[in-house]
Amino acid sequence: MQRTSHVLMVRPSVFRSNEETAASNHFQQRSELTDAEVLERALQEFDAFVALLEAHGVDVTVVQADAEADVPDAVFPNNWISFHDDGRVALYPMQAENRRRERREDVLVDLEHAKGFQVSEVLDFTEFEEHGRFLEGTGSLVLDRVHRKAYAALSPRTDRVALERFCEAFDYEGIAFHALQTTAAGRKPIYHTNVMMGIGSAFAAVCLDCVDDLEERAMLRESLVEDGLELIELTEAQIAAFAGNLLEVEGGAGEALIVLSRAGFAALRADQIEALQRHGTLVTPDLTTLETHGGGSARCMLAEIHLPLSVPE
Repeated sequence: MQRTSHVLMVRPSVFRSNEETAASNHFQQRSELTDAEVLERALQEFDAFVALLEAHGVDVTVVQADAEADVPDAVFPNNWISFHDDGRVALYPMQAENRRRERREDVLVDLEHAKGFQVSEVLDFTEFEEHGRFLEGTGSLVLDRVHRKAYAALSPRTDRVALERFCEAFDYEGIAFHALQTTAAGRKPIYHTNVMMGIGSAFAAVCLDCVDDLEERAMLRESLVEDGLELIELTEAQIAAFAGNLLEVEGGAGEALIVLSRAGFAALRADQIEALQRHGTLVTPDLTTLETHGGGSARCMLAEIHLPLSVPE
């Protein structure tokens, strides 16, 4: 199943524009706020986001970030871990050294013992860091779990060889391509795939205009359409507002929820909103501070837990 009602979120202990990721994440911005002011606002947004998800019946496991580790991007846990319905867990190679400190064994222990999830095996891909190759979880990978396809926009943080290793281990077909965004310095690789596309049970929201290579663009479109997904095409301006950084989750009554930020929602046209609403209820938290300083949005904050439960819910 593509969606789950269980998600992991990490409440930040520190938060700021990460100086180690700024070179490749062109969505990050700085402001005149102090680090303390940024953190205070980020915590308000985080807590309100959790409350909004829980009000819709989503089971949210909140973990507090390690206050001593200085991990300014800990609020984006989907980059270092993913959970799969066969009980396997993947750990991923991260480009920034301070992001590698986000990986924590105690998170798995808590999920098993406190929440009753079953972990059958942990697949550790972090050895790629030693070779300068990276694959940052479901930031680098947009997974179509139904059709077993892993979409990946190649970038300094998304390596083709690491992608192939993941696909071999999890039996996915890798769909690799190059996605670019316009910056002051010209066209540059988009750092994570999940800012330019998102896949739900029956739809795909994607910015095909980011794929400059026409053969790759046609290949990406064909792959999505052949699986019967309704294509909702986004513009570059819309993904700059994080309209593509969305995730389908499941509500308390089993209904589909489509989570994207308020800024992302505001960037959409009426016809695009109507198209998304055919596939689920839109949940739109205000994540302005987290987006501005972190360069990530709603989907980045959610690590979906597809693990089987050892006891009935």
